[in-house]
Amino acid sequence: KYANGPEGNPRTRGLLVRRFTGDSTPWNFPVRPVSLVKTWPEQPPFTPENFLRADQQDDGSFYAIPRLVYHIDEPAVASLTQYYRQNIPKGSSILDICSSWVSHYPLEFPDTMKRISATGMNALELKANDQLSDFEPKNLNIETKLPYPDESFDVVTCVVSIDYLIHPIEALKEVNRVLKPGGKAILSQSNRCFQSKAIAMWLQMNDRQHLELINGYFQYAGGFLPRKAYDITAADGPNEYRDPMFIIEAVKES
Repeated sequence: KYANGPEGNPRTRGLLVRRFTGDSTPWNFPVRPVSLVKTWPEQPPFTPENFLRADQQDDGSFYAIPRLVYHIDEPAVASLTQYYRQNIPKGSSILDICSSWVSHYPLEFPDTMKRISATGMNALELKANDQLSDFEPKNLNIETKLPYPDESFDVVTCVVSIDYLIHPIEALKEVNRVLKPGGKAILSQSNRCFQSKAIAMWLQMNDRQHLELINGYFQYAGGFLPRKAYDITAADGPNEYRDPMFIIEAVKES
């Protein structure tokens, strides 16, 4: 494991950051179904302009410096962690795409899962992720092909990152390829982003429209059963404001 030994996790060599575990928190975690109602045409209606970004430079430069921070608040992290605990069976092989120094999985997952792999932009961030069995730095905006054989994983996760992909349909085709039949993709989304790196049409949409868009991506990728969406935003607790948190699940056809 990358967390073991002085040559492993950089956090063992004096790099200190606060870690949200998702446990022992004051919030409740309801799971509210969200209806997906938009009917998408047979062919993708998107234009190249839809996928333009304010910062068109190579993403490698933008992500070169590690960001050992959270991109959603603690209630949102906790709600996602609890959702994973309830919906990813023990013994699963998991892939986290667009990953970083945290994958938001429950603390016990490295011991209870068969494998936790990841791809992401920054090698140091991935090395700092002590839940991973293995990782591969990967810029999906340059090459969408995932470095794994067909039908390798039971679950693929992606946390608040689909909005940065300029080839999301091709990326989800790859997710389908590496999933086992009956395996599922769990995409989570909030309302935060690097606005200079999110695609143009994403920035023009609200939370509800984002879910419909992701559903459309899955439709055009093909090979998935009808998707299910959920609002898992944390409830109660001390904070008046909490980042919203949404899930779209897509099961690969058997």
